[in-house]
Amino acid sequence: MLCLRRRFACWLAVILAAAVSWPAVAGEGFPFGTELMLDAAPMQGSKRIPMLEIEDDGTASIDLWCMSLRAQATVTDDSITIVPGAPTSLIPGQPAAQATPCDPDRQASDAALVSALSQVTTWRRSGDRVELSGPTTLRYRLMTN
Repeated sequence: MLCLRRRFACWLAVILAAAVSWPAVAGEGFPFGTELMLDAAPMQGSKRIPMLEIEDDGTASIDLWCMSLRAQATVTDDSITIVPGAPTSLIPGQPAAQATPCDPDRQASDAALVSALSQVTTWRRSGDRVELSGPTTLRYRLMTN
């Protein structure tokens, strides 16, 4: 009888431990369909901060300091690849080449960010933070408003 009680107590402890850790594991998946804001300050003369959103089917939209572009992303348990597409205009109805002029610093930052995004290989999430890693580490925050 004592042996049966010990087994029951052990199983109960295992079940409770699994129940406590289950939401933490389930809640830390990749946040598909959620806007991710780059953890960076706006550039001088602008309030704009780059954003990234990846849908379940892998389509992605990337808003940079000067332009936007579409991309294709593949996300697995801990790896990610992003293949950027052609830029699009921030002004509806205008081609990207006719978009509002952007200063050289922002254009260079756009190019550097697109390059960094195309080289990421892994991702990690901790609460409302998502870190994309490759040669450069990019940190994003989930938009929770």
